[in-house]
Amino acid sequence: MPLVAEEPLVTTRFLARTTLVTASLSVAAALLGLVRDQSLARLFGAGRDTDAFLVAWTVPEFAATLLIEDGLAFALVPAFSMALARRAQGVPGDPVRSLVAGTLPRLALAFTAVGATLALTAPWFVAALAPGLPDPALAVDCTRLTATCVLSFGLTGYCSAALRAHRRFLAPAAIYVAYNAGIITAMYVLGGRWGVRSAAFGVAAGGCLMVLVQLPSLLGQLRGRRGPGAAPAAVAGEQPMHVPLMVTVLLFALCRQSQVLIERFLASGLPAGAISHLNYAQKVAQIPMTLSLMLCTVTFPMVARALADGDTERARNRVERDLALAVPLVLFGATAVVACAPQLIALLFQRGAFTAADTAATADVMRVYALGLPAQTLTGVLVRSYFSAGRATWYPVGAMTVGIVVTACLGAWTVGAGQVTGIAAANAAGITVTAVLLLAGTGRRGVPIRTRPVLRELSRPLVAALVAAPAGAWAAGLPAAPLGGLAAGGATVTVVFLVLGTALGVQGFAPAFRPVRTLARRLAHVLLR
Repeated sequence: MPLVAEEPLVTTRFLARTTLVTASLSVAAALLGLVRDQSLARLFGAGRDTDAFLVAWTVPEFAATLLIEDGLAFALVPAFSMALARRAQGVPGDPVRSLVAGTLPRLALAFTAVGATLALTAPWFVAALAPGLPDPALAVDCTRLTATCVLSFGLTGYCSAALRAHRRFLAPAAIYVAYNAGIITAMYVLGGRWGVRSAAFGVAAGGCLMVLVQLPSLLGQLRGRRGPGAAPAAVAGEQPMHVPLMVTVLLFALCRQSQVLIERFLASGLPAGAISHLNYAQKVAQIPMTLSLMLCTVTFPMVARALADGDTERARNRVERDLALAVPLVLFGATAVVACAPQLIALLFQRGAFTAADTAATADVMRVYALGLPAQTLTGVLVRSYFSAGRATWYPVGAMTVGIVVTACLGAWTVGAGQVTGIAAANAAGITVTAVLLLAGTGRRGVPIRTRPVLRELSRPLVAALVAAPAGAWAAGLPAAPLGGLAAGGATVTVVFLVLGTALGVQGFAPAFRPVRTLARRLAHVLLR
């Protein structure tokens, strides 16, 4: 029998408002991330020092995926959703506090142990990750500083999962604003004295800021209502962690993020700057994907709660709507990235120690990397449907493993020619294979979405993107100045993509033209009068 919902179904107005707040703060964080990368390029260029830091940067990249964005969230959001559903059902005690008491101390101890181990074994970590690095000692110093983020990111991810399950999204959306602000401040304050080590110190400081941003909101939720029969300072009994689920989600996130390990391992044997070119290209290209997944960040707790309440139909409809909105958005962003890559990189990074040659190399990599963005988004949406029920499933891990094998084999084959673009192409191919496998397996293993109608719907914005990309690239190449080229190319991509998308009947495109039509009618009314 389905559980009784704690509160009425989420309204469209609440969803729109929450998504807007989350997206706004995510845009602010992304802009600060660009400022962070611009500062890194301006202060330290794209040479051996930056390569050394980026090897250490692997730690927070992995920690963010494992502990904030994917891994821990996939396990804890369904767990908190189930605890809230049990509280609404009238289970004695407070299941939410019981869950916190049974999981947080153990996880915090595990995070501390892993971070300390990583700091102690930093020389071997650097040697294994980037054996061809010119300055391994600098990378070791930076790695020991960034190892502290294992604990801070773990606590951040725990707070984020708990707050999102309670439908509190403001504080979790602000964490990367605080994080990037900490890194930028550290680089400018300490860069002259510590060099690139200042950026690693900023990672450690930013991790602490992410926890502090969320702590007041989380404490407010935990001090809130108690379930029937709960004692003031006690809970009915600790709920232990669901270990198989935790193992599967962490392995999936680890496999997904290991694409970065493969890229840096292969690029470490190329000329100096290859790792930096991959990093800058990836950071810019991933912005459309990050924005397209904002809605899924908001709706994932709602899918988990629908399944906890026994409402499979509501969960399926939500996942299908997420796909119909997220994929066209990322296709539009990827089209703009492909069309205007040289102009984007020149405007963002070409100053200080970052030269015109670095711009050309990074733009080439970014165009190839952007080809995998639709698959990245599909993977991000679909994997939530597998883990939203709060049960262990090994299928996503297997699909991601196949994609990693494809990435490693293609990357090893193409890097022999000394081309960093081959590594980016291998990344795009590997994640595309994973997305196809995840889509094929949703029927029996995840939320049972209707695959054929979804594919028909997604093919429409793909056609629009294939036409808009060359048109935008042609327009971007007409003006000599990067700003003019970006404006011309971006405008062309926008017009072509929206017009074709509307003509093909892409969901959500007709509302995009509503303000334009309303304004045209008003102008016509004024002129005719």
